[in-house]
Amino acid sequence: MNTDPLWIAQVALAAFADIAFACTLGAVLMSGWLSKEKAYATISPARMGWTRARRTALGGALALALANLVLLWLQAASMSGAPLVDAGASVWAVATTTHAGIGWTIALAGSVLLVLATASGGPMSTARLAAAALAAIVAAAGKASVGHAADAGAFSAAEVVQTVHLLATAVWGGVVIAGAFAVLPALGTSLARAFLIRIAQRMSAVAVVAVILVLATGIFNALRGLGGAAGVLEESAWGQVLIVKAVLVVTALIFGALNRWSALPRLKRTAATVDAHTVTGVMRVEALVMMAVFVAAAVLSHSVPGFALAG
Repeated sequence: MNTDPLWIAQVALAAFADIAFACTLGAVLMSGWLSKEKAYATISPARMGWTRARRTALGGALALALANLVLLWLQAASMSGAPLVDAGASVWAVATTTHAGIGWTIALAGSVLLVLATASGGPMSTARLAAAALAAIVAAAGKASVGHAADAGAFSAAEVVQTVHLLATAVWGGVVIAGAFAVLPALGTSLARAFLIRIAQRMSAVAVVAVILVLATGIFNALRGLGGAAGVLEESAWGQVLIVKAVLVVTALIFGALNRWSALPRLKRTAATVDAHTVTGVMRVEALVMMAVFVAAAVLSHSVPGFALAG
């Protein structure tokens, strides 16, 4: 495993950016759902949940934009060989003349568009949801173009699959992380219990679709990464991290299934506070596992893939 400080910084920032991207998408969805239920009204018992969703979406978008800007700077330092503090002189050239730089610039542009889509303090309208969706696609496509999928060429099927994979993973992780730590706790009062149940049901339904896409695109990426040589799973750091990521994904699926098939149905029957806490608690464990998934994904994207090691 690479121990170069610049590599470690790139991996850490990439994981942070992925988590911020996920939180933004998850919070945007929940803000939209709560806006449709008029939770923004002053007298609504779910107003705090709507407020937290809105703030989380904007905070996540700002964090993503900052992370992408720093990643572009780190990319310039890596490609120019200049010290980190002197890499600013190379940023423009890298951003406009290199494939990786252009990709990070596109990702940065997408994150800035996300900031603009989430900046308003009003309800999340259909137009703003559409703008956020477009911005998310741009950000994901930019990042996909600087990863291993870019080896297949610009606008290749591999890049399209990776873009879908990034979006689906962000939606799954986002509704779980933003929901568990920001929105659902704000809907914990008895008066807001009905909102909590409906939002949790919508989160579960969206997560199912996202998981299907994550698994389908993840399997495609894994098979492509292996390059037909299953031995690299054990013989390379890339393969070992891939195994760790797969175990983490399965673990997250188990906790998600526990909520969907046990805790959430019980909450719907009882509407009890203890069952609401159970749903949120299980979701928090799943959220922590999903954060670990994003870290593993960042390590994979900055490691030599199996098909390259296999020749």
